[in-house]
Amino acid sequence: MRNLFFPAGVQPLFSFSDAEGFFGLMVDNLVQYVLIMILLTGLVGLQREFVVASVLPAIAISLIIGNLYYAWLAQRLSAATGRKDVTALPYGVNTISLFAFIFLVMIPAKLAAESRGVPPQEAALVAWRVGVAACFLSGIIELAGSLVAERVRKATPRAALLTSLAGIAVAFLCMDFAARCFAHPLVALLSLGVLLFALLSRTRLPLGIPGVGLALVLGIFTAWLLFAAGFGAETTVSGPAVSQALGDVGFYLPVPILGDLVAGLSDPLVRSVLIPVVLPMGLYNILGSLQNIESAEAAGDPYPTGSCLAVNGAGSIAASLFGSCFPTTIYIGHPGWKEMGAKGGYSVINGIFFAVVSLVGLGSLVSALVPIEAAGVILIWIGLVMTSQAFQTTPRSHAPAVALGLIPALAAWGTVVVSQTVSAVGTAISDGSVATRAFENLDAFVFSGLQLPGLVALSQGFMLSSVVWAATAVCLVERRLNQAAAWMGAGAVMAFFGFIHAGELSVEGNLYSLGFGTGAKWAVGYALSAAFFMIVSHVNRKSGGGAAG
Repeated sequence: MRNLFFPAGVQPLFSFSDAEGFFGLMVDNLVQYVLIMILLTGLVGLQREFVVASVLPAIAISLIIGNLYYAWLAQRLSAATGRKDVTALPYGVNTISLFAFIFLVMIPAKLAAESRGVPPQEAALVAWRVGVAACFLSGIIELAGSLVAERVRKATPRAALLTSLAGIAVAFLCMDFAARCFAHPLVALLSLGVLLFALLSRTRLPLGIPGVGLALVLGIFTAWLLFAAGFGAETTVSGPAVSQALGDVGFYLPVPILGDLVAGLSDPLVRSVLIPVVLPMGLYNILGSLQNIESAEAAGDPYPTGSCLAVNGAGSIAASLFGSCFPTTIYIGHPGWKEMGAKGGYSVINGIFFAVVSLVGLGSLVSALVPIEAAGVILIWIGLVMTSQAFQTTPRSHAPAVALGLIPALAAWGTVVVSQTVSAVGTAISDGSVATRAFENLDAFVFSGLQLPGLVALSQGFMLSSVVWAATAVCLVERRLNQAAAWMGAGAVMAFFGFIHAGELSVEGNLYSLGFGTGAKWAVGYALSAAFFMIVSHVNRKSGGGAAG
């Protein structure tokens, strides 16, 4: 395979460490498969058989394209630099886009169709078609963004690019999966201990056993042992789930769905979600890719921005042509895989693995066999590495900027917790409207001591606001006041049109409020800050009292 498809790099395409990297990346992608199965069947209402036969094979197309390309790119970098430690960029379904497309695109499409008298099952198919159209448009946005992304990356301080990734890592990876870990301690704590031992102590295990693989195997074995012993409540695996998943095994080739894509693109709802949802998510994917490319360069692996974004967009477009409703992009976590010693082979194995899983209908079976509480410990490690990197690969003086940039992501995680809590209360008292009523009276939260309006404002567009505040802080540390003013000006524009801060919280999560002047009050604050920096810069320049750059 190396001679036919990959450059003859100094490093081998496959190494023993690629097995550990594969376990981690496989679990990361597997989590998305589990979420896709649950959300598309449980919330959108699609039949499980349809998801297995149509959606997952389409996603596999993008995974094959991206994983093979990034393995090829790693070998090319190895050949160009003479290095033997080049790690391929991780790649998969974008988690944030997954939730956004489900809750802000597909469910509204389903409800709109049902309000027109469309039967539930057909309404679910309408929602899927709109989701496919949204995936296609998101790919177009990222493909177009590849033309200017490198200039954006060079103009943005490293601390600003890394801190919002660190925020996602510590909030949505570490916190979420640590909670799962401690909810199922008999399964997860041993796996977590083994993983941390292997990766922090750097001590080789007997017989050269890969630490990540051992952690995962121990978690799977413990979970099924507990289930067999009658302690099913201590794990998420179950025999009936496996029996049901076995019925999905078959052979499913991706089939073009151009007619469904055209139907989705022509649906009036697409126009209503294009600006509030698809455009921001396309921009988020571009921003996330920029941050991850910067993260890889900080770890020692510089990759070309334009071609990486172009492949991300092409992968999403290709997948949408066969029925995928979720964009794919570069994952966070490159430093984690590099710490494990992975090269390009882990990416190749991952692409092949998910091609087999999808084409043979094993997606639901694999997710039924692997307990999420054991697999999640690997994602905790990735989150720790990403958070550490944001501080370690930037100048010490920029540490306050990194810390400042974490706050919006933590606020976003907080709003998710609030939304889920209120929804759970409504379920517990058999009153589904309680969440809606609660979010109509945010003062009740304020009176109880939770500044929910501010938390919501902080969380809206958190990836963008994190960059703005961290970049501003870096410029202030370096006394480049005019550039700090420019970043505040960018924040003012984004806030004015509602890309950051404007919006509200609902039972489905945060809802954007995009439009002319929807975030005007925040825009004024940003503009005043920009004006203050410019005035001080001007005064200092006139008096010779300090830097004004």
